Parts: sequence; C-alpha cells; structure tokens
Amino acid sequence: MTIATTLMQQHLQWLVDEPQQWQGLIAENIVWDLPYAPSLGHPLKLEGRESVLRHASWFAAAVKNFRFFDAVVTATDDPRYAIARVHAEGLIAATGRIYRQEYVVFLTAHDDRIVHLREYFDPVQAALALDAPVVGVSSRSI
Repeated sequence: MTIATTLMQQHLQWLVDEPQQWQGLIAENIVWDLPYAPSLGHPLKLEGRESVLRHASWFAAAVKNFRFFDAVVTATDDPRYAIARVHAEGLIAATGRIYRQEYVVFLTAHDDRIVHLREYFDPVQAALALDAPVVGVSSRSI
C-alpha cells in the first residue's frame, strides 16, 4: 500500500459516511477537477478546502444513502498517485430517483494529504436521476 492508495480508500470510505474524518484527509490547497460536471451546471473545478467542503456537504445532503462499492484501487509507480474505479448508488432527495454511477478517480497526495482529485462520471446518469437537463443538449437533439 502507498500513501495515495491508502488515502483513496479512506476517501471512498469516509467522504459521505464520516465527513469529519474525511476532512482530515484533504489539504488546504486541494483542487478537485470535475471535467463533466459543467454539463450539469456544476463547477468544472473546486479550488481550496472551503470550496471542496461546500461541494461535499451539498452532495451529502442531495444524495441520501449514498455508498461506493466494488472499488478497484490501483497504485502507480509513484506512491503519490492512485487511481480508482468504483460504482456508487444513492437516492436523490429532490426527485426520489435512484442514482447509479461508475466513477474513475485520480488522486494525488502530498504530505500525507489529498492535494488533487480528478473525477470522471457519466453526466447523463446524473441528469436522469436529478431530473436535470444536460447543459448544451436540447431534448430535441436526443
């Protein structure tokens, strides 16, 4: 196990279930890239601890009973980096719809903290569960 793989496993375990412990994992200068989030009207990038904590709090309130499962965490040749592929499921509080997702997450560690996350997910699955439009795609073009 490397520091990055350990942090990745803890990130997946604590993000929603143990937010106080999860907060101890993240650096003050953390950057969380969400390349597909703008298609849902969400930020492309979260910079700094406060921004990340606000987003994580919003997510925990919006998605009830959220859980990650079937995680495959992979170490790289550099102990500062880890990659995870993980499934997730929860209930969108506002719509009552089940949210099912597969994430791919890249993590960078520095000084035993998470300094960078890059998270890929299927925005169509999120839009369907949230009953939200996909920004830039009209229902007529589907």
